[in-house]
Amino acid sequence: MLTATNIIKNYGSLPVLRGVDINIQKAEIVSIVGSSGAGKSTLLHILGTLDTADKGSVLLAGERIEALAGKKLAAFRNKNIGFVFQFHHLLPEFTALENVCIPGWIAGRKKKEIREKAINLLTTLGLSDRIDNKPQQLSGGEQQRVAVARALINDPLIVMADEPTGNLDSSNAKELHKLFIDLRDQFKQTFLIVTHNEELAQMSDRILHMKDGIIINN
Repeated sequence: MLTATNIIKNYGSLPVLRGVDINIQKAEIVSIVGSSGAGKSTLLHILGTLDTADKGSVLLAGERIEALAGKKLAAFRNKNIGFVFQFHHLLPEFTALENVCIPGWIAGRKKKEIREKAINLLTTLGLSDRIDNKPQQLSGGEQQRVAVARALINDPLIVMADEPTGNLDSSNAKELHKLFIDLRDQFKQTFLIVTHNEELAQMSDRILHMKDGIIINN
């Protein structure tokens, strides 16, 4: 589903990625682990089209990401990639339901269709009684589940998660781990996760170790 070849990224004279190759299959949960500064988040951002590589190629769903730009790139990202970040990035003025709907609205899909799907997702994630609550009325674990629902609203090919349990206590972190596995099993959802959480990594189908800007196993 996703193939990256010889990804190189420098910030000034500092090499951050030094020729990374990666392959992700459909319905896989793959975790990238490594010490701070190893290049994990930078790689995730490049694979997710949030940043660009200095050199190399990323192929997602048969499309070369580096050939896309502007509105075409934004539309491709919105359709094919879901994101879950450590700090949720929910919009405080909107309800849980509205936050989940936003990527679907941006994609131009029918409002009724998106609303129904968002309600179904939030119900599946155990939030049926919280859909009209705003983020500040939700616990950290609930906010992260809203973020997961938002990531899934457009049926993305892949969900990319950057330290998704980094702001959660151990109980909520375990719940999120189980949720990812359930979504993989039920919906064949693919996940690429950057994490320091060893327990989450061990629940993945595959662990990629990064060190000094390269993957030392694949």
